[in-house]
Amino acid sequence: MKKKLLAGAITLLSVATLAACSKSSEGADLISMKGDVVTEHQFYEQVKNNPTAQQVLLNMAIEKVFEKQYGSEVTDKEVDDAVAEEQKKYGDSYQNVLSRAGMTPETRKAQIRTSKLVELAVKKAAENELTDEAYQKAFESYTPDVTAQIIRMDNEDKAKEVLEKAKAEGADFAQLAKDNSNDDKTKENGGEITFDSASTELPEQVKKAAFALDVNGVSDVITATGTQAYSTQYYIIKLTKKTEKSSNLDDYKEKLKTVILAQKQNDSSFVQSVIGKEFQAANIKVKDPVFQNIFAQYVGGADSNSSSSSSAK
Repeated sequence: MKKKLLAGAITLLSVATLAACSKSSEGADLISMKGDVVTEHQFYEQVKNNPTAQQVLLNMAIEKVFEKQYGSEVTDKEVDDAVAEEQKKYGDSYQNVLSRAGMTPETRKAQIRTSKLVELAVKKAAENELTDEAYQKAFESYTPDVTAQIIRMDNEDKAKEVLEKAKAEGADFAQLAKDNSNDDKTKENGGEITFDSASTELPEQVKKAAFALDVNGVSDVITATGTQAYSTQYYIIKLTKKTEKSSNLDDYKEKLKTVILAQKQNDSSFVQSVIGKEFQAANIKVKDPVFQNIFAQYVGGADSNSSSSSSAK
């Protein structure tokens, strides 16, 4: 949800700015030509129905509302660290990635800051959801640490070949991982990794398959979505150690807290409700009916927006 809310067409950011700055019925001339002009107002009227422009306006409202409410709690260092992490991930292609998304380093940094502000607000709201019932529900579905060896590949046929070797009597799974896995974090250690059901290092399909294995059991080839868009990766897992689950919920209280908060932060309906409450507290009024639909999910339907707009005039 956060990506949908905060990612998008920054290139049209000037659209809403032009509308706000227009002081006359037509505003300033943007382009002049022999016998005619294109004014701010004309331009605004043309582009305001564009879904991209509407998303930009929504993003601007989110940025202003959340900056005012939470701006002092998000430091420049947090934002800079997030930018640096993103730059490290994409390396030399980072600038091209931004360009394809219609962003500059400055607009992306501003976007990341807004995302951090929303994350903070959602976390604070989620902390109010830490009820006994929520803890019990999280406990029931929680699986404690297991240790496994994984082999990750991007070719299914190769994965099937490696699987045959992994299931053969006397197979050296660690060596197979070193020779075949494309997971640089684990391959040199024979594919070894420790995780629980709250971990985010592995895809859900992989964790689920691991939890279902007996110790020393080897999975079939598991298909999972890769970190890059539309990519697929193939895993083979050997389970080497299981931790027996305690019957006492309190033994996992801090871990369960993390689980509950993460679930709320990834719940699009919950995030939407948090944004809606902040909009209502900021007394958001949608002045132009064209934008009512995109704001309606946060500040009520078109009818209530129309009445709000009328009463605010």
